[in-house]
Order: sequence, then structure tokens, then C-alpha cells
Amino acid sequence: MNVYLIALGTLLGVAVLAWVVSLVTRNVSFVDSLWSIFFLIAAGVFAGSAESLSLRGLIVFALVAVWSLRLSLHISIRNRGEEEDYRYQAIRANNSPGFAFKSLYIVFGLQAALAWIIATPLMPATTSGAPLGFLDAVAVLLWMVGFVFEATGDYQLKKFKDDAGNKGKVLDTGLWRFTRHPNYFGDFCIWWAYWLFALSAGAWWTVFAPLLMSFLLLKVSGVAMLEKTIGERRPKYAEYIRRTNAFFPGPRRGADHDHSVQPS
Repeated sequence: MNVYLIALGTLLGVAVLAWVVSLVTRNVSFVDSLWSIFFLIAAGVFAGSAESLSLRGLIVFALVAVWSLRLSLHISIRNRGEEEDYRYQAIRANNSPGFAFKSLYIVFGLQAALAWIIATPLMPATTSGAPLGFLDAVAVLLWMVGFVFEATGDYQLKKFKDDAGNKGKVLDTGLWRFTRHPNYFGDFCIWWAYWLFALSAGAWWTVFAPLLMSFLLLKVSGVAMLEKTIGERRPKYAEYIRRTNAFFPGPRRGADHDHSVQPS
């Protein structure tokens, strides 16, 4: 429990420093780049508390580092030179005056606290000395599936958006042909993989963490938030919704007409 609380204090400390930076830049969007780094920091605190890392601990920490750094770099490159994200502009407008101070807890503090809760499976997964088993192998495979979906989906979307001729269109090729949100589905797989590592270490009770992440991805900050407004920004998105699974990959419905689709 002491290590768990130390992780919370560390994450909150990083959140405060990031908040100070946002006061200077007048832009809180970079918290998106920080989101995955929170988990790497938590995993580092957990791993550092172990007298010696087991093979599982080394594997889990390495997987968290690869996922965290790739996602943070991708988002940082995507947002470089851009104005504050429209989501945060709306939050700023709804919490003014005084947003500069309020952002400390409604943006940075909240995300740090959520990351701390969701990172719970990483603690037993990195510190347990239990031998590796079948569930660890399944976890690695599930993590690989998730990483491919998330990284490939992000790459395909970036290439699509970099082409000026695709402005106003919707990406429906590659992984986006089988799910409207391959990157979110990938993230979903990755967090259930981390829980499988924890389950193999005997910490079945940490299941609340991937359940919370799944809820956030499907109902709060992921699919639900994106699709709430994308129909207004992408007229062809209604047809894309009709023909393509929302989250879990699956075959297309109906005949193909053109390839012109995806969300930003």
C-alpha cells in the first residue's frame, strides 16, 4: 500500500508540474501526450519497489515502456504546432472564468488520478515472484494484437490526413475497414493483457482497472466523445457507421462503393 500511495504522489507531482507548464503555454492539450507517460512512471515506481524484478516484471515493464513512449511520441507529433484541442477548448469555455486554476484538478489532477487507478494491475504484475504460466503467454499475444491495432491504426490515419485530397472524407481502408476505432480497440486489448499478467500473479481483484478503462474508451473519452460530433464534421460518416463495426473488428456490411473515410 505504501508503494501504491507513493505512485499516486509521484503522478500528482508530475501533474502539478505539467499544469505549471500549461499556464505558460496557455494550452492544456499536451496532457494527452502525458497520459501514457503516467503509466510508465507508475510502472517504474512499482518495479523500483521490488527487491529484484522477476522475468514477468521485466516483461511487463518493457511492454509498458514500448506502448507508453510510442503513444506519447505519436500524439506529440500529431499535436505539434496545433492550437488547443477542441475538446479542451470546450472544457475551458464551460469552466471560465478561472479555468487556469480549475485545470489543475479537472484536467491534470483528474487524469493523474485515473491513471493511478487504472495502473493498479501493473503493481502485482511487476512485483510478484510467481513463476510464468499459460496466462502470461496469452497476455503477451493479446498485447501484441492490441499494439498492432493501435500503432497501425494511428499510422494509417496519419497518412490519410496528411493527404490534402482527403479533407472532409472518411477513412475506410486498412484496419479502419473492420472497425471504426482500431486504435481504441488496440488500447482495450493492451489493458486486458496487463490484467492477465496480474491475474497470473494472483491479483484477480485488479479486474476493476481494465473494466474502468473499457468504460472510458467506449462511453466517455473515446468512442462516445468522438462520434458525438464527427457526423457534423464528416457528412459521409453516417454511411460509414452503417457499414462498419463500432469497436470490435468484423466484416463490412453491404457493398463497397468508394474508399474515402475516418475521424480525427
